[in-house]
Amino acid sequence: MGSKWMLRILLLVGAPGLAGLGNNAAFAQTDVAGSLYGAFSGTTNGDGTVQSPSNSAGALLEVRHISNPLIGYEGTYSYNRANEVYSPISIACPVGLIPCSSPLAAISANAHELTADWLASVKVSSFRPFALAGGGILFDVPAGSQSSSTTSVSSTTSTSTKPVFVYGAGLDWGLLPHLGLRLQYRGNLYKAPNLTNLFTSTGAFMHTSEPMIGVFFRL
Repeated sequence: MGSKWMLRILLLVGAPGLAGLGNNAAFAQTDVAGSLYGAFSGTTNGDGTVQSPSNSAGALLEVRHISNPLIGYEGTYSYNRANEVYSPISIACPVGLIPCSSPLAAISANAHELTADWLASVKVSSFRPFALAGGGILFDVPAGSQSSSTTSVSSTTSTSTKPVFVYGAGLDWGLLPHLGLRLQYRGNLYKAPNLTNLFTSTGAFMHTSEPMIGVFFRL
Protein backbone atom coordinates (compact mmCIF):
# COMPACT_ATOMS: atom_id res chain seq x y z
CA MET A 1 0.00 0.00 0.00
CA GLY A 2 2.76 2.41 0.94
CA SER A 3 4.58 1.84 -2.34
CA LYS A 4 1.42 2.66 -4.31
CA TRP A 5 1.04 5.99 -2.51
CA MET A 6 4.70 6.79 -3.14
CA LEU A 7 4.22 6.03 -6.85
CA ARG A 8 1.17 8.31 -7.02
CA ILE A 9 3.04 11.16 -5.32
CA LEU A 10 5.98 10.80 -7.73
CA LEU A 11 3.62 10.87 -10.70
CA LEU A 12 1.86 13.99 -9.39
CA VAL A 13 5.14 15.80 -8.78
CA GLY A 14 6.76 14.68 -12.01
CA ALA A 15 3.83 15.27 -14.35
CA PRO A 16 4.27 19.09 -14.59
CA GLY A 17 7.99 18.63 -15.26
CA LEU A 18 7.33 16.08 -18.00
CA ALA A 19 4.73 18.38 -19.53
CA GLY A 20 7.25 21.23 -19.43
CA LEU A 21 9.83 19.11 -21.23
CA GLY A 22 7.23 18.28 -23.87
CA ASN A 23 6.33 21.95 -24.30
CA ASN A 24 10.01 22.92 -24.61
CA ALA A 25 10.54 20.21 -27.21
CA ALA A 26 7.57 21.51 -29.19
CA PHE A 27 8.85 25.09 -28.89
CA ALA A 28 12.51 24.36 -29.67
CA GLN A 29 13.82 24.91 -33.18
CA THR A 30 17.17 24.46 -34.90
CA ASP A 31 17.46 25.72 -38.46
CA VAL A 32 19.68 27.02 -41.22
CA ALA A 33 18.55 29.96 -43.34
CA GLY A 34 19.53 32.07 -46.30
CA SER A 35 18.28 35.59 -47.01
CA LEU A 36 18.70 38.38 -49.54
CA TYR A 37 18.73 41.98 -48.37
CA GLY A 38 19.30 45.58 -49.31
CA ALA A 39 22.00 47.54 -47.42
CA PHE A 40 21.19 51.24 -46.99
CA SER A 41 23.68 53.55 -45.25
CA GLY A 42 23.68 57.30 -44.72
CA THR A 43 26.42 59.86 -45.38
CA THR A 44 28.65 60.90 -42.47
CA ASN A 45 31.11 63.75 -42.03
CA GLY A 46 33.91 64.57 -39.62
CA ASP A 47 37.65 65.26 -39.44
CA GLY A 48 37.36 67.34 -42.63
CA THR A 49 35.93 64.45 -44.65
CA VAL A 50 32.54 63.57 -46.14
CA GLN A 51 32.07 59.82 -46.47
CA SER A 52 29.29 58.51 -48.73
CA PRO A 53 28.70 54.73 -48.80
CA SER A 54 26.75 53.24 -51.69
CA ASN A 55 23.52 51.29 -51.28
CA SER A 56 23.81 47.67 -52.37
CA ALA A 57 22.33 44.17 -52.28
CA GLY A 58 23.68 41.35 -50.14
CA ALA A 59 23.19 37.83 -48.82
CA LEU A 60 22.99 36.47 -45.26
CA LEU A 61 23.53 32.91 -43.97
CA GLU A 62 22.28 31.93 -40.49
CA VAL A 63 22.53 28.92 -38.18
CA ARG A 64 20.01 29.31 -35.37
CA HIS A 65 18.89 27.38 -32.29
CA ILE A 66 15.97 28.35 -30.05
CA SER A 67 15.43 26.49 -26.75
CA ASN A 68 12.58 28.49 -25.19
CA PRO A 69 11.03 31.97 -25.43
CA LEU A 70 14.01 33.68 -23.74
CA ILE A 71 16.90 31.48 -24.82
CA GLY A 72 17.88 31.46 -28.46
CA TYR A 73 21.11 32.16 -30.30
CA GLU A 74 22.51 32.26 -33.82
CA GLY A 75 25.68 32.67 -35.81
CA THR A 76 25.62 34.64 -39.07
CA TYR A 77 27.76 35.50 -42.07
CA SER A 78 26.80 38.22 -44.53
CA TYR A 79 28.27 39.74 -47.67
CA ASN A 80 27.50 42.86 -49.68
CA ARG A 81 29.26 45.43 -51.82
CA ALA A 82 30.48 48.36 -49.70
CA ASN A 83 31.79 51.03 -52.06
CA GLU A 84 32.79 54.32 -50.41
CA VAL A 85 33.29 57.84 -51.78
CA TYR A 86 35.54 60.19 -49.77
CA SER A 87 35.61 63.94 -50.35
CA PRO A 88 36.60 67.06 -48.35
CA ILE A 89 33.91 68.88 -46.39
CA SER A 90 34.87 72.15 -48.08
CA ILE A 91 37.52 73.40 -50.49
CA ALA A 92 38.73 76.91 -51.23
CA CYS A 93 38.69 77.52 -54.99
CA PRO A 94 41.16 80.04 -56.46
CA VAL A 95 39.50 83.09 -58.01
CA GLY A 96 39.07 82.85 -61.77
CA LEU A 97 39.21 79.08 -61.98
CA ILE A 98 35.84 77.83 -63.17
CA PRO A 99 34.82 75.14 -62.72
CA CYS A 100 36.49 74.26 -59.45
CA SER A 101 36.05 70.57 -58.64
CA SER A 102 36.63 68.99 -55.26
CA PRO A 103 39.04 66.06 -55.16
CA LEU A 104 37.44 62.76 -54.22
CA ALA A 105 38.34 59.11 -53.89
CA ALA A 106 35.87 56.42 -54.95
CA ILE A 107 36.84 53.08 -53.45
CA SER A 108 35.31 49.80 -54.56
CA ALA A 109 35.08 47.36 -51.63
CA ASN A 110 33.33 44.29 -50.27
CA ALA A 111 31.89 43.92 -46.76
CA HIS A 112 32.10 40.62 -44.86
CA GLU A 113 30.37 40.41 -41.48
CA LEU A 114 30.43 37.70 -38.78
CA THR A 115 28.10 37.98 -35.77
CA ALA A 116 26.80 36.03 -32.78
CA ASP A 117 23.29 37.06 -31.70
CA TRP A 118 20.88 36.40 -28.83
CA LEU A 119 17.21 35.86 -29.68
CA ALA A 120 13.87 36.07 -27.88
CA SER A 121 10.78 34.68 -29.58
CA VAL A 122 7.28 33.32 -29.20
CA LYS A 123 5.53 30.64 -31.21
CA VAL A 124 1.90 31.08 -32.23
CA SER A 125 0.60 28.38 -34.55
CA SER A 126 2.82 28.47 -37.66
CA PHE A 127 4.21 31.93 -36.85
CA ARG A 128 7.22 32.82 -34.72
CA PRO A 129 7.96 36.54 -34.21
CA PHE A 130 11.42 37.23 -32.79
CA ALA A 131 13.79 39.98 -31.70
CA LEU A 132 17.59 39.83 -31.68
CA ALA A 133 20.68 41.67 -30.49
CA GLY A 134 24.34 40.81 -30.79
CA GLY A 135 27.73 41.79 -32.05
CA GLY A 136 30.59 40.75 -34.24
CA ILE A 137 33.29 41.86 -36.66
CA LEU A 138 32.87 43.78 -39.93
CA PHE A 139 35.60 43.49 -42.57
CA ASP A 140 35.61 46.08 -45.38
CA VAL A 141 37.99 44.79 -48.03
CA PRO A 142 38.98 47.00 -51.01
CA ALA A 143 38.77 45.23 -54.36
CA GLY A 144 42.50 45.21 -55.22
CA SER A 145 44.81 48.21 -55.58
CA GLN A 146 42.99 51.28 -56.85
CA SER A 147 43.84 54.73 -58.14
CA SER A 148 40.58 56.62 -58.16
CA SER A 149 40.65 60.37 -57.65
CA THR A 150 39.68 63.46 -59.61
CA THR A 151 43.16 64.78 -58.88
CA SER A 152 44.73 61.76 -60.65
CA VAL A 153 46.80 61.12 -57.54
CA SER A 154 47.66 57.46 -57.03
CA SER A 155 46.17 56.07 -53.82
CA THR A 156 46.77 53.02 -51.70
CA THR A 157 43.97 51.13 -50.01
CA SER A 158 43.77 48.95 -46.92
CA THR A 159 41.28 46.62 -45.25
CA SER A 160 39.22 48.03 -42.38
CA THR A 161 38.23 45.78 -39.45
CA LYS A 162 35.62 47.16 -37.05
CA PRO A 163 33.43 45.80 -34.27
CA VAL A 164 29.73 45.97 -35.12
CA PHE A 165 26.58 46.01 -32.97
CA VAL A 166 23.54 44.28 -34.49
CA TYR A 167 19.87 44.50 -33.56
CA GLY A 168 16.70 43.48 -35.32
CA ALA A 169 13.31 41.80 -35.38
CA GLY A 170 11.40 39.55 -37.72
CA LEU A 171 8.91 36.79 -38.31
CA ASP A 172 9.25 33.12 -39.21
CA TRP A 173 6.29 31.70 -41.11
CA GLY A 174 6.22 27.92 -41.30
CA LEU A 175 4.86 26.81 -44.67
CA LEU A 176 5.80 23.11 -44.52
CA PRO A 177 6.93 20.89 -41.61
CA HIS A 178 10.60 21.71 -42.23
CA LEU A 179 10.47 24.75 -44.51
CA GLY A 180 9.37 28.32 -43.97
CA LEU A 181 9.67 31.98 -44.92
CA ARG A 182 11.75 34.40 -42.85
CA LEU A 183 11.07 38.14 -42.95
CA GLN A 184 13.34 40.35 -40.87
CA TYR A 185 14.98 43.73 -40.40
CA ARG A 186 18.54 44.06 -39.13
CA GLY A 187 20.36 47.25 -38.19
CA ASN A 188 24.16 47.52 -37.97
CA LEU A 189 26.01 50.19 -35.99
CA TYR A 190 29.78 50.60 -36.49
CA LYS A 191 32.57 53.15 -36.96
CA ALA A 192 33.11 54.46 -40.50
CA PRO A 193 35.84 52.47 -42.29
CA ASN A 194 39.09 54.04 -43.48
CA LEU A 195 39.95 52.46 -46.85
CA THR A 196 42.24 54.99 -48.59
CA ASN A 197 45.33 57.02 -47.74
CA LEU A 198 43.97 60.08 -49.62
CA PHE A 199 41.42 60.86 -46.90
CA THR A 200 40.93 60.04 -43.26
CA SER A 201 37.78 58.31 -42.07
CA THR A 202 35.09 60.61 -40.68
CA GLY A 203 35.45 58.81 -37.34
CA ALA A 204 31.65 58.88 -37.03
CA PHE A 205 29.30 56.02 -36.30
CA MET A 206 27.55 54.67 -39.37
CA HIS A 207 24.19 52.91 -39.44
CA THR A 208 23.24 50.39 -42.11
CA SER A 209 19.62 49.27 -42.47
CA GLU A 210 19.05 45.80 -43.90
CA PRO A 211 15.47 44.74 -44.71
CA MET A 212 15.56 41.12 -45.88
CA ILE A 213 13.59 38.13 -47.01
CA GLY A 214 14.69 34.50 -47.01
CA VAL A 215 13.84 30.88 -46.32
CA PHE A 216 14.74 28.62 -43.41
CA PHE A 217 15.06 24.86 -43.18
CA ARG A 218 14.23 23.32 -39.82
CA LEU A 219 16.53 20.47 -38.86
